[in-house]
Amino acid sequence: QVQLVESGGGLVQNGGSLRLSCAASGTSFSMYLLEWHRQAPGKQRELVAGITSGEITNYAESVKGRFTISRDNAKKTVYLQMNSLKPEDTAVYYCSIGTRIKYWGQGTQVTVSS
Repeated sequence: QVQLVESGGGLVQNGGSLRLSCAASGTSFSMYLLEWHRQAPGKQRELVAGITSGEITNYAESVKGRFTISRDNAKKTVYLQMNSLKPEDTAVYYCSIGTRIKYWGQGTQVTVSS
């Protein structure tokens, strides 16, 4: 059974930083695409960042230069370092693994106060 567990969310002030973690179990890890998505109240879920098995990364335009995705295959963990946070980054953040078939974590709340 594939499980993804996110952690690291919380309340932070405008301009602050947070580091999200997502630990996987029940699956091989190193060969898969890993992504972070977010969903703000009343909005659709959107892709924030992704990292391939070859560590090629991509980012949403809104977070480029502020967020960094990384992976540790030995720990089966994907990270999202978020700097210069803005109130519009407030959302529930979800990690996922896979491409055609995606498995999702339960989400972690990030709230940025103005």
